[in-house]
Amino acid sequence: MKKIMLCSFLFTTIGTFSQAFQYKIVTSIESIVPGGVGRSRIIENGAEVDYTQFTTIRTKDGKDKTDKDRSDVKIDDLKESTLVNFYSLVGINFQNIASNDAMITSMLNKYSKDGWDLFSIVSGVESDAGKGDGDGIFITRYYFRKK
Repeated sequence: MKKIMLCSFLFTTIGTFSQAFQYKIVTSIESIVPGGVGRSRIIENGAEVDYTQFTTIRTKDGKDKTDKDRSDVKIDDLKESTLVNFYSLVGINFQNIASNDAMITSMLNKYSKDGWDLFSIVSGVESDAGKGDGDGIFITRYYFRKK
């Protein structure tokens, strides 16, 4: 009986670790440009690509260059969901932040309902922060997977 339970445990454990996942990345970009003149969006790619078609192989003898150029990498199929900018004409707009939170929550709930597991979130801010700084974005990447 112990051997049967041990075998069952091992097969279940091995099966759990050997399962393949499908992945999806969704990016939100929120403008932090004063005056509300920036563009804020949730971006989802809508095309399957094979990254190996755009990969250069380097060896000690040189490199085997791909015959693709940068314009071939761009995809035409994507979804853009409108978000509002962090700033209005008078400064930071908390209603806009709450609105974006509602939009992102809606997106997260949709993917969860569709069987996607949110397993990682990475975010960052870009700004030159120099004299008269008026440019910047807040970018967040949401990494989903499902079996």
